[in-house]
Amino acid sequence: MLHMSLDLINLSAHIGAEPLFSGVSQSIDPGHILAVMGPSGSGKTTLLNIIGGFAASPVRWTGEVQLAGRRLNSLPPQRRRLGLVFQTPLLFPHLSVGQNLGFGMPSGQSAVLRQATIEQALSTAGLTGFADRDPESLSGGQRARISLLRTLLSQPDALLLDEPFSALDEATKADMRAFTAAQIRNTALPTILVTHDPRDAEAMDARRFHLPPS
Repeated sequence: MLHMSLDLINLSAHIGAEPLFSGVSQSIDPGHILAVMGPSGSGKTTLLNIIGGFAASPVRWTGEVQLAGRRLNSLPPQRRRLGLVFQTPLLFPHLSVGQNLGFGMPSGQSAVLRQATIEQALSTAGLTGFADRDPESLSGGQRARISLLRTLLSQPDALLLDEPFSALDEATKADMRAFTAAQIRNTALPTILVTHDPRDAEAMDARRFHLPPS
């Protein structure tokens, strides 16, 4: 799959009459990470919602979001081909670990290929043999790895990470930063990481962008 840049072009946002940020222009190349940082209320999550297509009233925004040269502004979230990973891993409790991994995979694949892909993902996560496990039996770090890999198996063209490590303990954070950065390099996805922790950006070799822009 050929990936191209994720481009934010002169984005500005207001909540009601209150300006949140203005003139945000950034380009994220394949396999690179932009860490969006700033204090609470600076607009980090609003920016992510604009990119993902989730911004709603009272947020008003202008500018353009492009992915591989394709304008995303008018597209609903499900047509933007963006993978989202949140602070809390959103695994389906009624599905096994393997079924969770397979949930977002493209349709039309043979059962053999589908199972082989799931097994490879489990191996990548260090969880070989866990396909039939209940997600609730996993540790926080294991759930985080499965959540990330499930998102990647949906074959997005870019990745949005919203404080993905903040709920983890310090040792697990270090492991997940390294694991996530490796997957981003391997898949060559342009990635935006929203975080309040500069250690996330440093460990993942991310370019930093602060809101509000200085």
